[in-house]
Amino acid sequence: MEMTIGEHNERMLARLEDTGRVFEVNFDSIEPTDVTLRFIRDGERVGSIYNDDGTKRTMARLTTDREGTDFISVEVPKEFVSRLLDAASEADRITDTTMLEGYRLRVLEQQ
Repeated sequence: MEMTIGEHNERMLARLEDTGRVFEVNFDSIEPTDVTLRFIRDGERVGSIYNDDGTKRTMARLTTDREGTDFISVEVPKEFVSRLLDAASEADRITDTTMLEGYRLRVLEQQ
């Protein structure tokens, strides 16, 4: 599994590539809620990371403009989510650090 997370072209880039799946998103900020992370670009939500089956599976979802499809969703490991949040926090791209702490407790610490 190959992970790329960092600043690129004045935005954050997060990419996960593995056999059978690729997830990539460019964003300005992450808006955390209790169990969801929303990717915000130019003031619009362009995707999210949410949890399916409680906190067992972490899914990444991207909004798409393709006809007949409004989103694409793939499973991503919690390690990727944790690294993404660390990088976004260091780059000051988290909208609410208090909500982020709650997200980490509810989702990332649940195994």
